[in-house]
Amino acid sequence: MDNMTNIGIVLISYLIGSIPFGFLFVKIKTGKDIRDVKSGRTGGTNAGRVAGLGVGITTAILDVFKGTVAVMLARGASGDNAWLEVFSALAAITGHNYSIFLIQRRLDGKIRLGGGAGGATCFGGSLGLWAGSALILLPIAGLIFYFIGYASLATLSVAFVSAVIFGVRAYLNLSPPSPPEYIYFGLLAGLIMLWSLRPNIKRLREGTERLHGYRAKKNKV
Repeated sequence: MDNMTNIGIVLISYLIGSIPFGFLFVKIKTGKDIRDVKSGRTGGTNAGRVAGLGVGITTAILDVFKGTVAVMLARGASGDNAWLEVFSALAAITGHNYSIFLIQRRLDGKIRLGGGAGGATCFGGSLGLWAGSALILLPIAGLIFYFIGYASLATLSVAFVSAVIFGVRAYLNLSPPSPPEYIYFGLLAGLIMLWSLRPNIKRLREGTERLHGYRAKKNKV
């Protein structure tokens, strides 16, 4: 497959990731611009806060599909080009976090691309690379969210645990195969998400990040 075709697939994956489901659903249901409410992100968590649980769940599911569809598109077009699968999934995460459809000019004149944090789309990418990853990622992210209590850390865990999963699978040469290139999906996705979660990381360092789960309940007692 020629380089122009590969670039085209990655660009299409970015556009798929850029579809702002949370923005659209919240706008349709409430008339509000999700970017102006709560965290300002367009993912399922903020959509649920603004427009209710049903909207939040629907948004999260469709955001997962973005990552999976990007991998399936690359795999269907190339057959066995692991790097194309990786970069297509990363492009979908980048599109989700920095959607070309949510471009804004800020008061200071700078251009801003709205979007989410990338956790659901990263999960979808991992799912596309190896479906069994869901059985590991969901429990770990859930435990981190409930017992450690920070949604941002649970989100980041999806990427970095994915890197570990694919590293172990590649080392053990398990079937179906996970090429070593898949490890870079988790690592690079983690860097993309770290950049998007800069405000959360700052609050974590300051001790002001919002708590959830067990620790939040314990602090109320």
